[in-house]
Amino acid sequence: MVFYAGKLIHDLDNPTIVVITDRNDLDQQLFDTFAASSGLLGQPPVQAESREHLKSLLKVASGGIVFTTIQKFFPENNRSQYDRLSERRNIIVIADEAHRTQYGFQAKMIDKKDDEGKVNGKRIAYGFAKYLRDAVPNATFIGFTGTPVEGTDINTPLVFGDYIDIYDIARAVEDGATVKIYYESRLAKVNLTEEGRRLIEEYEREMEDDGASEVRKAKAKWTKLEAIVGHPERLKILARDIIAHYERRAEVFDGKAMIVTMSRRIAVALYDEIIKIRHEWHSEDLNVGALKVVMTSSSSDKMEFDPEDPDSMVIPAFHRTNKEDRRVLSNRMKDPQDSLKLVIVRDMWLTGFDVPCLHTLYIDKLMKKHTLMQAIARVNRVFLDKPGGLVVDYIGIGNALKDALAFYSNSGGKGDPAETQAKALEMLERSIKKYQNNLLSTAEIIEELLVIARQIRTVDGLAEKLKLSKDEFAFYTALEINDSAVKVLGDETLKNIAREIAEKVHKNATIDWAMKESARAKLMVIVKRTLNKYGYPPDKQQKAVDTVLKQAEVLADYWVEQ
Repeated sequence: MVFYAGKLIHDLDNPTIVVITDRNDLDQQLFDTFAASSGLLGQPPVQAESREHLKSLLKVASGGIVFTTIQKFFPENNRSQYDRLSERRNIIVIADEAHRTQYGFQAKMIDKKDDEGKVNGKRIAYGFAKYLRDAVPNATFIGFTGTPVEGTDINTPLVFGDYIDIYDIARAVEDGATVKIYYESRLAKVNLTEEGRRLIEEYEREMEDDGASEVRKAKAKWTKLEAIVGHPERLKILARDIIAHYERRAEVFDGKAMIVTMSRRIAVALYDEIIKIRHEWHSEDLNVGALKVVMTSSSSDKMEFDPEDPDSMVIPAFHRTNKEDRRVLSNRMKDPQDSLKLVIVRDMWLTGFDVPCLHTLYIDKLMKKHTLMQAIARVNRVFLDKPGGLVVDYIGIGNALKDALAFYSNSGGKGDPAETQAKALEMLERSIKKYQNNLLSTAEIIEELLVIARQIRTVDGLAEKLKLSKDEFAFYTALEINDSAVKVLGDETLKNIAREIAEKVHKNATIDWAMKESARAKLMVIVKRTLNKYGYPPDKQQKAVDTVLKQAEVLADYWVEQ
């Protein structure tokens, strides 16, 4: 982003560059990066301190690098239009985390409230995208994001235009810019009640793209779920398992970990359970201690239990951090030699927080789509001999992670006979997951496995007959769906194609290869070239390619673990 801004400044006629984020900590982080590069940029950046300061910074003839949060573009007095600040065309707006808060061109009616907070009518309102363009209507907009959204209500490319460049996870791993991310489910280690599992399933279904939820809005229901997830006995088990797991990883390679909880109450309670076991990790001194809670606090929080207000949140003084305190903790976390090894968070540090030595993310909070993708990316930074980042799931984000991956891979190939084996593998995976989550008894899992075994037995012997490995046979079934291919090429040629495709796909598959469209496109090119090389009939070639990619998606995780 700095180099892009530098090119703009040197190649254009003294433009004004406006860098927009939606959070103060991200604004500060980016500002510090630009400030450290003032020599390259030829001028120091300036942070807008208020709405009026922002207006004065943009009402200039030319030049300047302005940092601001998008919230400063909210109109005063609940008006539906922001002040026009400049008609200039040489204003470049750079939006970081462009998948968030960059929408709202359409008008909507919302409640109008009086000074006492009582609804007294309706008013017209828009989103920040419209207000921003009210202010600088002729500006050029460019968005940076690692997790674009392409939904019906919010769509990043529709706001900023087509993708200019895609640098995806697969390329980043290949270039050595990031490491692979691995997933481990430990849900079975921290048993939930039947009611808890049911509430989690409902919560997951109703969660919206931005992480908010109708369940959470229904406070009573959310409170019930939070109480189950944060039950003292469950937190005791969770604390023991996290400690044991982290210390085993620490024996292999040094590094740090982050624990994500669903509420501030749980974060504090989990901290208490952990330090009961590891007393030496605790310290009330901000600069000392191996374990810290990083979160905001409220003026209504209590220092200790108040019998007159039993429902109030109890946040001890040493957990109450301001902006400067969190900067100290951030620096400690980023220093590999510092004694701070684990932090507990709810929302903070899940985006835009780079700690290369962070190797493990313990998740005990339901997340999905871009929120989940950004969170797991905290552990993919390169550091010394770190082989990869690990995401440990204690609450059941497996399906949400698959959905997020599916969005980026845009996979197809449904309703095809060649998917029989793929479907069997998926059935097996679902059955095992149910067993791990205590949704099936031992007898039930055995029965399900027997059903699956009967379904795949009919094709299993054919692989041996053709002298193909299981991987090769998966791709052979994708190729033989084309009757004309069987007639023209024969089994021997199809077997050769299957072997070559299996080898090439295997070499290019990583745990995150399916996250991005460009990686999938690369795989598609490899498959098509191989088919053309052997003269595979074109009448159903795309069908074969789609099915091969589907098979590869199913087998990718298995290959990576070998």
